[in-house]
Amino acid sequence: MEDKLFDTSEQKERIIVVGVATSDNDDTEKSLDELIELGQTAGVETVAKVIQNREKIHPGTYIGKGKIEEVRELVIKHHADTVVCDDELTPAQFNNLSDMLDVKVIDRTVMILDIFAKRASTSEGKLQVELAQLRYRASHLIGGRSELSRLGGGIGTRGPGEQKLEMDRRLIKERITQVRKELEQVKRTRELTRKKRQENPVPVVAIVGYTNAGKSTLLNHLTGAGVLSEDKLFATLDPTTRKLVRENGEEILFTDTVGFIRKLPHHLIQAFRSTLEEAKYADIILHVVDGSNEDMDAQMFTVYETLRKLEVGDKKVVTAFNKIDICESENTLKDLVADRTVKISAKTGDGIENMLDVISEVIAEGKKLLDKVFGYDEASVVASVRKYGQIVEEEYRNEGIYIKALIPKEYMYLFVKEEKKKEAWEE
Repeated sequence: MEDKLFDTSEQKERIIVVGVATSDNDDTEKSLDELIELGQTAGVETVAKVIQNREKIHPGTYIGKGKIEEVRELVIKHHADTVVCDDELTPAQFNNLSDMLDVKVIDRTVMILDIFAKRASTSEGKLQVELAQLRYRASHLIGGRSELSRLGGGIGTRGPGEQKLEMDRRLIKERITQVRKELEQVKRTRELTRKKRQENPVPVVAIVGYTNAGKSTLLNHLTGAGVLSEDKLFATLDPTTRKLVRENGEEILFTDTVGFIRKLPHHLIQAFRSTLEEAKYADIILHVVDGSNEDMDAQMFTVYETLRKLEVGDKKVVTAFNKIDICESENTLKDLVADRTVKISAKTGDGIENMLDVISEVIAEGKKLLDKVFGYDEASVVASVRKYGQIVEEEYRNEGIYIKALIPKEYMYLFVKEEKKKEAWEE
């Protein structure tokens, strides 16, 4: 009867989340709430939340001895399977906590990597996740010393243990090299795609934002992309690019990117750099913000800080405050970093047309107006106008083809008279 009562084979894994609030970190409560959400996305159940107030994180055990005893009692009380720490653990902290709690211990990074591994669907996404996992394992290989100690002390134990450690290290290093080569090939393909886009310069808008802000829902509303959209952190990982053609014929490419998050592991930033760099090569950044989230300002800071690390600082930013259909007060929706701000609901469609108008206006700011009649013998030049510019008006007249179009400044020199080419180029 007892065995049946405590049979957890069909139950979710039960976790306890643990965080440390230091003098320079006052958002531990919110960070742990987010960690609980990550747990829901990973398919586990959080049974307890523990916060310790300390001057700084304990270098050997992450939390102090008293808190370790408290966590151990909670593990027994709730039949917990795993303890999840909110910060990345060092190998020493990992080993010591595992020994003292006698239960599986992981950190925030492992949780996020696990979610990424489940969510990645394209070959590139899977390779990027594997690279992040391998880098993490390589930096934590020393954590195996507790297993080596079980062999017993004395002569004959250290050698084989070290050989196994070196073997693991070598295998991981070889696999990292192989994955990097495969990702380099993917990167070259991505660069060719970008080059083709530049040859036919349809403006590119990179959709960025905190995870679960509604980026995928917005892309689906705009282009019918069919991207998975759930009320979960990291519902989608793999980048999706779709074209939107407006009623006036204007074409815009929208690229969805992986969501950002507080304490995004540096292993992931490195691994997903090529994907996140879509923002770097875009014409405009569309920053989607969950306007209903009380932690909105901190989330915006995280996004801008991640963009800074990616060296994306010279782009025009349009911030779209999403979820206004459930927002309590629109007066608090402000972003002093953005060039323009709009309020939308990706779910209901409210404000979307206004957002597109604003995006078109910002795109036009980087272009010059071409207003000219081309002779019928200049058909190749007119073809170039269509290729590089955005046609506003076109009319066939007796004297030639009248064109009114917005042209990127760098291509304007192609369409002016010979004596003005140099002047236009310098502008």
